[in-house]
Amino acid sequence: MEKQGSATSELIFHALMDVKNNQVSKINLNPKVFDAPLKEHVLHEVVVMQESSHRRGTASAKTRAEVSGGGVKPWRQKGTGRARAGSNTSPLWVGGGVAFGPRPRDYSYRLPRKVRKAALRMALSQKRREGKIIILDEIPLKEIKTRKLREIISDMNLDSVMIVIPERDDSIELSARNLPDVKVLRVQGLNVRDIILYDQLVITRSALARLEDELG
Repeated sequence: MEKQGSATSELIFHALMDVKNNQVSKINLNPKVFDAPLKEHVLHEVVVMQESSHRRGTASAKTRAEVSGGGVKPWRQKGTGRARAGSNTSPLWVGGGVAFGPRPRDYSYRLPRKVRKAALRMALSQKRREGKIIILDEIPLKEIKTRKLREIISDMNLDSVMIVIPERDDSIELSARNLPDVKVLRVQGLNVRDIILYDQLVITRSALARLEDELG
C-alpha cells in the first residue's frame, strides 16, 4: 500500500494504453501532480465551492411592498375591539407579504487559485493510487460517431468514465454527448467534483503533457 504522507521526487511509471486496451509502452508521470499527499478537507472545500456555484439562487418571496392590496386602513384605529391594523399587506395577515423570505442572490464564491490547484493534484493522485487512471496514446476519432466512441469505451471495459482532452475536439466532444456516464472535458475545464464523480479517468497523452505543465 502506497504512503500518502507527502509527494516524492521518485519517477512514477504508468502504462500507456491504446484503444484496444493493449499496453503500448510506459510513460513517466510527474510526482508533483500524481503523488500529492491527500488532504480530505481541502477536497471538501473545493467541492462545496463548486456546488455553491451551481446553485441558481432564484428563490424569491414578495415583501409587504410587493403584494397586492394595502393603501386603505382596514378599520378605524379605536372602538372596534379588534387589534390595530394599518394595512392588509402586513406579514401577520393571510395573503400579506413575507417578512424575511428568500431573495434572489448569488451563492458562488472563489477559493484561492493555489488551493484549487492543490485540490486538483490531490484528486488526480488519489485516482492514480486507486488504479483508476488510464493514459491513452490517442483517440482515433476523426468524425462525429457516437457508435464508434461507444465501441472504444466498450473495448477498454469502461463504464463511468471521464475523458480528458487537451483542447476543443468536436469529433470526441459531440460523439460523447448522448452516452450516459461518459463526459469529455478539456484540460482547462478539469475539476475536482467531476474527477470524484466519475469512476474512471482517461487522459490522452497530449492532454497529460498540458496537464502536467499547468499543475506541475
